[in-house]
Amino acid sequence: MQINRTASAHWTGGLKDGKGLISTQSGALKDYPYGFASRFEGIPGTNPEELIGAAHAGCFTMALSLILGEAGFTAEYMETSAKVTLESVEGGFAITAIHLSLSGRIPGADEATFTELANKAKAGCPVSKALASVPITLDVKLG
Repeated sequence: MQINRTASAHWTGGLKDGKGLISTQSGALKDYPYGFASRFEGIPGTNPEELIGAAHAGCFTMALSLILGEAGFTAEYMETSAKVTLESVEGGFAITAIHLSLSGRIPGADEATFTELANKAKAGCPVSKALASVPITLDVKLG
């Protein structure tokens, strides 16, 4: 089985004065603005790191749902945030860390079990695997 998904970016202008638009195949993003100001100056719009964080949080949480089910648990709820760190390094900028923060209510699971299964999902989700060159950390809170 092979699944292909597409996204695109359109850019006009220079780095600082330029403007970009990001679109996804599904239409979830359609000509959504991004640029230097939204990436480095906190101006409204999206940026690649935010999109990576959303993809990672979504993939990880979905993978954990599968792993919980295999262990006989069903989440009442789970919430994951992903903090993607972009830093200036020698030679330019790099994503230097991703930190996942997970909270959830899992009937019948204790904190140790939830943490163990969450770490399994962190290691096994496809986005984690794609981002393996970046240190990925995780904290877990059972509610």
